[in-house]
Amino acid sequence: MRPIPSGPALALIEIQSLARGLVAADAAVKRAQIELLSCEAVSPGKYLLLFAGDVAEVEESFSAAKSAAGDSLLDTLFLPQAHAQLLPAIRQGVVGLPRVAEAREGESVGVLELLSVAAALRSADAACKSADVELQLLHLARGIGGKAWFILRGALTDVEAAMLAAQEIAGNGLIAGAEIIAAPAAELRGKAL
Repeated sequence: MRPIPSGPALALIEIQSLARGLVAADAAVKRAQIELLSCEAVSPGKYLLLFAGDVAEVEESFSAAKSAAGDSLLDTLFLPQAHAQLLPAIRQGVVGLPRVAEAREGESVGVLELLSVAAALRSADAACKSADVELQLLHLARGIGGKAWFILRGALTDVEAAMLAAQEIAGNGLIAGAEIIAAPAAELRGKAL
């Protein structure tokens, strides 16, 4: 079995109150040294708090933020050993990783659209850990009604395996769309892919 490259721990907290979201973000950064990846209001009127760092620090901040969120807490996710591809994709946001598109041009594409950010992160992590694929894009919440989606690239059999793993862990009723393009058209390069 091939070793799975792991990155820092990731934590996500979705809060229904924007004001309470700021309080939770403040509690998280005051508790331990973390990197804030997303700390913002997103559609449909909820607050998204996403951060990374060493496992112990993220766990401490995660606990503090959940406590501060109180009854405004909507969803959470803690990935103590997130796949190493997640953090670069999160940092790039809607721009994605053009180097993946270039390096994997002509290879198969897997697209998974989810109804929650937590489901997308959980699914992308499982996909990357299950097969030899590269994460080209990981778009979280902003401008898409609070949904999230990601694009994977690789050999068809690897993309199929990764998509299966991602869908199995997504959660009941959280998949909005799942598609595989075995041989994407060259005209999509730089526009849609």
